[in-house]
Amino acid sequence: MGTPGVSELLLILGIFVLFFGVDRLPKIARALGQAKGEFNEGLSDSRRGETEADLDRGGQTETAAISTEADVEGMTVDEARVAVEEE
Repeated sequence: MGTPGVSELLLILGIFVLFFGVDRLPKIARALGQAKGEFNEGLSDSRRGETEADLDRGGQTETAAISTEADVEGMTVDEARVAVEEE
């Protein structure tokens, strides 16, 4: 199964026109575009939050602590740094 060709896309467009009519298609396309934009914005905010949280921990990711098998859950950044250095 590959990507749909031109004939399949035209068939899908024809079905949309039959179901929704020509007048509502621009509104539906606009709503889909806005939904995609909001989704991408939320995804970007989520990634930004993860990055800020990582920077708040001093730029040390949890994988660094895991690789040394140090248990840093609930520790401050300084306590975690000491625990990782001891391992």
